Amino acid sequence: MPCYEFEGLVPVVDPTAYVHPTAVLIGDVIVEAGVYIGPNASLRGDYGRLILLRGSNLQDGCIMHGYCDMDTVVEADGHIGHGAILHGCVIKRNALVGMNAVVMDGAVIGEDSIVAAMSFVKAGFQGGAKQLLMGQPAKVVREVTEQDLHWKGLNTLEYQILAQRSAKTMQLVTPLTRSEANRPRLKGATEVQPKVQPT
Repeated sequence: MPCYEFEGLVPVVDPTAYVHPTAVLIGDVIVEAGVYIGPNASLRGDYGRLILLRGSNLQDGCIMHGYCDMDTVVEADGHIGHGAILHGCVIKRNALVGMNAVVMDGAVIGEDSIVAAMSFVKAGFQGGAKQLLMGQPAKVVREVTEQDLHWKGLNTLEYQILAQRSAKTMQLVTPLTRSEANRPRLKGATEVQPKVQPT
C-alpha cells in the first residue's frame, strides 16, 4: 500500500488490519485492529486526522478527508460502502454509510444508523441512534429495525473476515488466458444475502 509521510506525520496501521495495495494513506491516518480498507480508497490526512476504529471497513473507491483541527472518524464496526465520501464527519459505532453516499463536515451519523446509498448528508447534521437517512439532502425516514441491524451486522462481519482472508491469500498474479474447467466459486463466511435498501 502506498503510505506517505506528510509534514512529519506517518500513517499508523495495526498489523491485523488489511489495507489493499492500491489504497493510498497520507499523513495523519490511524487504522486500528481488524479494519478492512478496499482497493483505490484514498485517505488524505494532510489537514485533519482520519481515524478508522476497530473492525470498521472502508470499501473500494471511498474517500476520507477533513479540515484542520477536525477528526474524520469511523467508529468501531462502522461500515462504509463502495464509493462513499466522508469529509470532516463522525460515523458512530455500528453505523452504515451506503454506496456513493456523501457525509459532509461536522455531520454526525448516530450509532446503529444507516445512510441510504446515494444520499447526501449536509454539513452540521446531528443524527441520533437507529435512524435511517435517505435523500438529497438526507432526512430521517424511519427508525432502523432489528432486522436491518442483523443484516448490517452480517455484512460488517463479512468484511472483518475478508480482512483476514485478504491478508492470507491476496497476491499479485498474471491473469489466465482462459477459464479452467469446473472453476470454483467463492463463498462468503456468513449467511448474508443481498437486500433491497430498507425503506
